[in-house]
Formats: sequence, C-alpha cells, structure tokens
Amino acid sequence: MRIVIAGAGITGCAAAMLLAREGHDVRVFEAVPEVNELGVGINLLPHAVSILDRIGMADKLEALGVATRELVYYNRHGQRIWGEPRGRFAGYPVPQVSIHRGALQVALFKEAQAQLGAERVVTGHRLVAADDKSPVTATFERADGSRIEVEADILVGADGIHSTLRRLRYPDEGLPRYGGRILWRAVTRAKPYLTGATMIMAGYQDRKFVCYPISRPDADGMQVINWIAELTVDQMPGREDWNKECDRAVFADQFADWTFDWLDVPGLIAGAEKVFEFPLVDRDPLPAWSFGATTLLGDAAHPMYPIGSNGASQGILDADALVRALAANGDPVAALKAYEAERLPATAQIVLTNRQNGPEICMQMAEERAPQGFANIADVFAEGELEAIAARYKAVAGFSKEAVAAKAAKQPA
Repeated sequence: MRIVIAGAGITGCAAAMLLAREGHDVRVFEAVPEVNELGVGINLLPHAVSILDRIGMADKLEALGVATRELVYYNRHGQRIWGEPRGRFAGYPVPQVSIHRGALQVALFKEAQAQLGAERVVTGHRLVAADDKSPVTATFERADGSRIEVEADILVGADGIHSTLRRLRYPDEGLPRYGGRILWRAVTRAKPYLTGATMIMAGYQDRKFVCYPISRPDADGMQVINWIAELTVDQMPGREDWNKECDRAVFADQFADWTFDWLDVPGLIAGAEKVFEFPLVDRDPLPAWSFGATTLLGDAAHPMYPIGSNGASQGILDADALVRALAANGDPVAALKAYEAERLPATAQIVLTNRQNGPEICMQMAEERAPQGFANIADVFAEGELEAIAARYKAVAGFSKEAVAAKAAKQPA
C-alpha cells in the first residue's frame, strides 16, 4: 500500500521502517527543517526493543546507550523500597535501553533515510490538511509557504502531542491536560553509582527524583547520567517545551539534603550544564483514532505521563500493531479499524494508570505508611505486595516476559 507518515520522530521513523520491510510504499514528511540531537534521556522497554531488532536497530541503539541492569525504588531518605532486574538481566532476549533521546532520534532518522531512501524521508514539510477519504489526500506546507498534495492509501499522523491530524479530527479538544507537577530534566557527567547501569526512582508523588546513566563510563571513570527532579506545582508555568531552559534555583533547595551514601542528588543537579523545565501533561483518551484512511500513532494518539518508561515504547508497539493489521486486512480502512481496536483500549488504560503513578505508587505508599523511614521494609509492605504492584503494571503495559514472547510469535514473516 501507499502509506504517508506525518512526523519523522521516534515512532514515525520506526513505523516507516517496519512498514517498508513488509513491502509497503512509504513516504515520511517531517515539519522541522533539520533533525538534531535535542532533549535528554529516554528508556526503551524490551517489548519495544524487540520490535526495533527486526529492523536492525537494537544492537546499534545499545551501543549508543546503556543496557539497564536494574530498576530500584527508594524513599526520600535514600532507603531501598524494592527493585528488580531489567532487560536481559531479567531474562528477556533483548535489553532495556537507556539512551539520549536526541541520539535515538537521529539514529532512527538516518536509518530510515538509509532504508527507504533520503528522498522518501524529508524535512521541512508540515501537515496542514487531510481528508478522510480512501484514498486520502494530504496537504503539506513547505518552509517557503508553498504547498503540495500527496495521495495515499493510508495517512498516519505521528506528529506528536500537538498533532495536526488529531486537531483536524478533534478541533475543539484544546491544550494538553496539566497533571499538577513540574519536571526539571538534565544530564550530568558524574561518577557511576550502584551497578553503573541502575535506574533509580526516589521520593514520593509530590517530590521525586529519577536518574539513570545513558552512556558507558569514559576513560576518566565518568559517565553521562540523565536525571529528572519533580515537584507538585499547582499552576502550570506555560506551554510545554522540551527545550525550555530553567534556573535550577527554582527547585534545587527541595533536594538539598538528598545526599545518600550511594548517590549525591545535589551534586547531580549542580553539575548539569543546562536544565530544562517541562510541565507534566497528557491528554484524555480519544473515542477513535481512525477516520477513513487516516489514523494516529504514538504521542499523537495517546500522550501520557512519562511514568513506567512507556511513552516512546508504546508508540513503537503501535507501529508493530499497524503492520500486523495491514498484513491481515487488504482493505486500508478495515486495517486501520483493526489497529485501533487493538491499541486504543490498551494505551487508554496506560494513560489512566499513569495518572495514578503506575508502578511508582509503591513510593507514595511507603511515604504514607512510613514518612520517617523504616528499619525493615517488611514492616511497611506485606509479603508479595511490591512484586504484585510491578507485575500488574507489566501486564497493563504489555511487557511481561510472557507477553513479549507471545507478541514475538505473532510477528509478520
């Protein structure tokens, strides 16, 4: 089929390569004039990495980042609540990858151009209009104001949280929904902590610190560590923008005494060259993504809180589901409805679960049950309670080992 994708972000590029691999005639149009290494860190879960492995990207991305060894939760006193191995260290066939978002984006973009041809993955073309007929006609505007019309059997909107295609279908939806918390994000070169490949989350709902390494140690023993400081803030300070720089003095005092024997949080905050501010936002789940021969994918379909490392991973799962739906349905409109039927309910559940803190709820429970800390975590949680919290979220997000194995068995040949 002739497939046009609006958006050459992480999910758009992944979808393009997966679809082209199955023989579809794919073209990608990206709004920005140049794709650069912007942003901070990101995590890709094993179910997403296993899909990227089909297009030859898993090993390349692992070489650019870190294979996460474990995820560990702590309270605000630096006491260990619970942890578990991740990726290959948990028995998955592929790693969980922690990587710089910009490195991931550029790697996928360049690979998409290499696999499809540079003339089929172009920048400087912003989607401005699309009908819902079959075939569909999409209109793109160039930087000079000129426009082109492109006809396709399917148009996929992978153009992010402010998706043009989503706005065309839901013109009265308005701005994203603010979740009452602000994230300050940065990267800092520092000495490795714990295993050198550990992702940690510390604190509770109103005051939280997350960090994980996104590079291997250099010759001097230092590595790049991605971190997020998060606080409850009643009023949203402005539109979300991953590239909005901020003075760390706005929040640093809230973590001034978070110096643990295994991690120096104030040191990480002080050591960052730049700090970026981002309000915690998502959107309510939609009743439908697909209209005629058009549909949504990734953040355009289901923007969610960055909890549980699911944002980009779920977009890659969308792409995989779209490939399978097209393989099973010769009619493009029927294929998009089948794709939507599989992915819309699943992602809606994650969006709503993340609003309740997802697996990070264990930190809030520890704060409520033992605000002054504890001598033994067994005094705070019943036997098996923490494992059950983690297992429930894996089931919701679809990355239990059983789910990943089952999905691998259903991949197109």
